[in-house]
Amino acid sequence: MAAVAQETHETLAGLSAGDVDALGEILSMRDEYRETTGLDSRTFALVKIAALIALDSPPASYVWQVANALDEGATPEDVLGVLRAIAPQVGGPRVVAAAPEIMIALGLSLPEGPE
Repeated sequence: MAAVAQETHETLAGLSAGDVDALGEILSMRDEYRETTGLDSRTFALVKIAALIALDSPPASYVWQVANALDEGATPEDVLGVLRAIAPQVGGPRVVAAAPEIMIALGLSLPEGPE
């Protein structure tokens, strides 16, 4: 087993728990990067959700990015609109896989599956 510094352990534990603030100054670079795109904050956040879906990203990514989008003025209906808009390009399976992750990120309960 590798020797891991306490700070490294704490940062990894924070990231694992969804605390992206553990990345520190990298997050400030995000704002600078957004400005170079010419997109407003809301649109930028929605585009990033689209990218997560296209990449079949892990569940924790949705929690953070959906929260960012809502903080920037997007609505749950906007997020659903992203799913609908990109379905033809990324395919139904990716959209279906993302839907429960987005529901959780929005604080919604998942429907019960067939028994």
